[in-house]
Amino acid sequence: MNIIKNRFKFFAVSVVLIVCGLAAMVINSSKGNGIFNFDIEFTGGTEMTVAVGDVPNDDIAAVIKDITGQSNPQVQRLVGTDNVSIKMQSVDGETRTKIADTLKEKFSLADDAVLNVQDISGTISGEMQKTAAVAVLIACVAMLIYITIRFMDFKMGLSSILALVHDVLIMLAFYAIFRVPVNNSFIAALLTVLGYSINATIVIFDRIRENKKLMRRVTTQEIINTSVMQTMRRSIYTSLTTLFAIGAVYVFGVQSVREFALPMMVGIISGAYSSVFLSGSFWYTFIGGGKASK
Repeated sequence: MNIIKNRFKFFAVSVVLIVCGLAAMVINSSKGNGIFNFDIEFTGGTEMTVAVGDVPNDDIAAVIKDITGQSNPQVQRLVGTDNVSIKMQSVDGETRTKIADTLKEKFSLADDAVLNVQDISGTISGEMQKTAAVAVLIACVAMLIYITIRFMDFKMGLSSILALVHDVLIMLAFYAIFRVPVNNSFIAALLTVLGYSINATIVIFDRIRENKKLMRRVTTQEIINTSVMQTMRRSIYTSLTTLFAIGAVYVFGVQSVREFALPMMVGIISGAYSSVFLSGSFWYTFIGGGKASK
């Protein structure tokens, strides 16, 4: 497979997916739904803690949806207790009372089953958005510095970061198109994918560095293609193994875990794609390509 020769085809695939994500953001915004489906950690809202015993989370979520009309209330069981945390967009006092009375009546709960009701500040939510952006920026800058020093090549570092930016944009496109709730899991999934993706990219660049010393009479294009092919099996096997594990978590996990696992699977696939098909191509483009290796 001549990856460098076909690099513009791989670039085109990524561009199409990213443009679809941008289009989804514009469409969602024009409909008044927001570019993303922000959870209350990012927008502010109401949180209730209720002692429900062994009532399934899905049944509780169905009650919240019916009363509030909200499509994505978050119901999470608190580990080691019979309590659940219910998070939803802000509701008034009358609606809160109706939710509490309905839960008590439908599931035969005690009169004091509602343990706590609180509002999540929009100010705190704004700080979380800034924290998420700063975390990604710091991670990318730190990786750029590390890779540049390790390989003594700023263009390799820049190529690696561009591949990471690609992974971030693909994940954002996924969140926009499928309206996956953007919450704390988003930050964790994004940073995890960045770390996973950069690891595969470093392996490829490390092989390129080795082959530059061993393959002195061939072109840079041949060196990159050979290096990628030599590491492709490792990249595929590693990605598949991780996908199987995350897939099991998604199938058997609770809703809050699924919201972390699903974007992770998308990010792993995107990270493998960018490492194998894009990172070397970016570097080839930056160095002017086509020159013989020295």
